Amino acid sequence: MSDTIDITQHRVLRVLQITDTHLFRDRNGRLLHMNTWESFERTLDLAITRHWPADLVLTTGDLVHDGSDEGYSRLHDRLSGLGVPVYCLAGNHDTENNLRRRLSSAKVQTVPCARHGNWAFAFLDSTVPGSTGGHLDWRELDHLTRCLEHNPDRHILVCLHHQPIPMGSTWLDTMAVDNAVAMFDIIDQYPQVRGIVWGHVHQAYDGRHKGLRMLSGPSTCIQFLPGSEKFALDTTPPGYRWLELYPNGHIETGVHRLREQTTEADVAASGY
Repeated sequence: MSDTIDITQHRVLRVLQITDTHLFRDRNGRLLHMNTWESFERTLDLAITRHWPADLVLTTGDLVHDGSDEGYSRLHDRLSGLGVPVYCLAGNHDTENNLRRRLSSAKVQTVPCARHGNWAFAFLDSTVPGSTGGHLDWRELDHLTRCLEHNPDRHILVCLHHQPIPMGSTWLDTMAVDNAVAMFDIIDQYPQVRGIVWGHVHQAYDGRHKGLRMLSGPSTCIQFLPGSEKFALDTTPPGYRWLELYPNGHIETGVHRLREQTTEADVAASGY
């Protein structure tokens, strides 16, 4: 595939998931009282301290809350400075055109599929213009099929923004991928798929579905309260997910968080 990147590394791949950064044009921009640039920088510094070197970074959407060119440009400069491949997905709060234009360079990219050693990564755009919910149109399902067909001898990790399974939170699950069955129907035909990783939910999840490892990462800013019927914030600090992908398809993973909140979020908020 001409739009893939092939890096030969037949060893354990060390991966970081950074998600739902909700950055602004202004470095002092706040989301429900939290300075998102400050919490992002502190979380990234923690990841570099605790889980570096990494082989690649996954950023799984809702990267720049106001969709500004300046926000994406500043984010690009920060991510490209890491010196490893960074793969970016849009979330429902992103402006996709700005994201694709600004997060595009030798190291920071938006691509449908990437290869690293005997692993391949399928990146699916689950966003719907004007909607907070997720959907995978025929183009994305076709991208998924082609990535799986072109990598029969590699383990596959599928990445997207919206959750493909219920999280057990009434309000949040109204914004899940509404046709996840179509994605699983494709995945069921390719036994080399090992797991699915997503953002959007602002909380850590680690489970299994149809034998696949199912993983979400915490936001680098505000956290949603797990299991809540209505919108509610958790007081758990920001964090990131780390993954170790083994040559035999095994996945080791965990979540690491700041010791405390960077700035206090408005836990009484009813939405944002």
